This record gives sequence, C-alpha cells and structure tokens, in this order.
Amino acid sequence: MARVPYVYAPPVASVRDEPFDRLERFYDAVPRDGAHTEDFGGLVLFVRDGAGWPFYARPRLDATEPPSAADVTAVRQRQRDLGLPEAFEWVHENHPELLAVARSAGLAVLEAPLMVLDPAALPPPEEFTATPVRILDPAAPTFAADVAARRAVAAVGFAAPGTDVGAAGPAARDTALVELPVDSLDEERTRTAAGRRISALVELPGQGAVASGMALRVDDVAEIAGIATLPTARRRGLGAAVTAALARRLLDDGTSLVFLSAGSEQIARVYLRVGFRRIGTACIAEPAPVG
Repeated sequence: MARVPYVYAPPVASVRDEPFDRLERFYDAVPRDGAHTEDFGGLVLFVRDGAGWPFYARPRLDATEPPSAADVTAVRQRQRDLGLPEAFEWVHENHPELLAVARSAGLAVLEAPLMVLDPAALPPPEEFTATPVRILDPAAPTFAADVAARRAVAAVGFAAPGTDVGAAGPAARDTALVELPVDSLDEERTRTAAGRRISALVELPGQGAVASGMALRVDDVAEIAGIATLPTARRRGLGAAVTAALARRLLDDGTSLVFLSAGSEQIARVYLRVGFRRIGTACIAEPAPVG
C-alpha cells in the first residue's frame, strides 16, 4: 500500500478562541469602571454606581457551571428590587445553552447578527453621503449640547426601528432633548478624552443633528453602538456614514477588533456595505410581553 504523506492540519479553533474570547472579555469589562457586581450562580449582574444608562446581567467569566433558570429568576428579582430593567446579554456561540434557559424563564430573546469589521473592506464615509460626519470633541464648548443631541436622535430613531422613512424628525428630536446631569456629562467627557468612548453626529442645514452613533472601547477592542437616524432623514446613507467614520477613527487609534450587533437582518445588510461580516449571534433578553 502506498504511504500517504503526512500533511499538518492546524487544530480546529473553538468558539472561545479569537475573536469570541476577546468579545467575551470586552462585554465583561465595559461596565466595570462604572458599576459594582453581584453574582448569581452562573450570572453576574452589573449595577451602575450613580446616574446613567443601566447595565445588564451576563454569564460570569469565571463560572464553572452554565447559568440555570434559577439563576435567571434570581437576577430578575434583584433587578426588580433595584428598579432596573430586566436585561440580559450574551454571545450565543459562547453560551449556546442559555437561549433555551432564558426562554424557559419567561424572557423574550432578540437574536441579533453579531458582526466584525474587515478593515480592508472599510469604505470612506464619503462613499455613502456628501454630508460630513463630525466626531465630537470633549474640549469643545458645544460638547454638552452635542451629547444631548446624540442621545435625542437615538431616542427618536430607536422608537421607530428599522430603515423605513417616517414622520418623526427634528421636532421630535427637540422634544426628546434632555439636559444632561453634571455627573453624566462628566462621565461622557472623561471617557471621550481617554479614548474609551467616541461619538459622532451628522447635521443637515436648517435641521441640525439627524444621525448619530457612538463606540465603546476597551484596550484594542471596540463596539460600535447606538447608530440611529431620524426617520425623516433615512435612506440617505447617513447611518452607514456614521458607522464608517467611527470605524475609521477606531482603526486610526489602534483598535484591532471592531464589532457591532445589528438589530435585524435588514439592518445587518447596511453594515455589510460598511465592511462588516457576520460571525455569530448576540442575544439580548428582556421579559416577554404579557398576553
């Protein structure tokens, strides 16, 4: 019998290898400089210290057993006691058993496309729109107003999910404007100055801010999030331009892994045009609607 020559085959990488392990550590690290933790079996609940957007519960990095339905129930009770949203997040490829557990505990789970950037495929923002994207400067005198506008655009945009053109525009944004508390503004300014947060706006003449987004960075990993466009300004490439501008800034700052979670398959197609590709599923859980 002829001898078959030996050919080296590298070991098959587990889902806990690159980039999934880096994503797992990122999700665990992001809340820690603004929250304390409480452990519930295989889950950890991040409880924000001070004012600001509440955090989530997620699988513990050091857990020896997967989260159980009892763990989920205990966390939900604690979130209710604290007046927090009952929110859970995890990467399905790292914790595939949690999807069924969460649903059995009464949670509705959004299975969002998890996408990473191919730097070589990133187009310039100008490919999507001639309107410039402005990266916010924490030293600018307009920073407080700019952050408030970013948040107001996001509030209006996410109230009408999807990419369809709608009726809500600058007037709805102005209604949603809220002056930031001093501690929230200080947090935004400090994290932006340190390079841990990047925010962007697109403004149209006579309308002001119509699209916005942000990125959260830990070491050389960053998540682009909160990409939103006022419904009246949709289908003009503005959300794609904001995403591209944030991604370019992150790469220029030395970030080696840029990722995001798309709210739907329809929205994921927008990010494909910006150079992102799907690698998995980000699960976002909240109580299922009653009735």
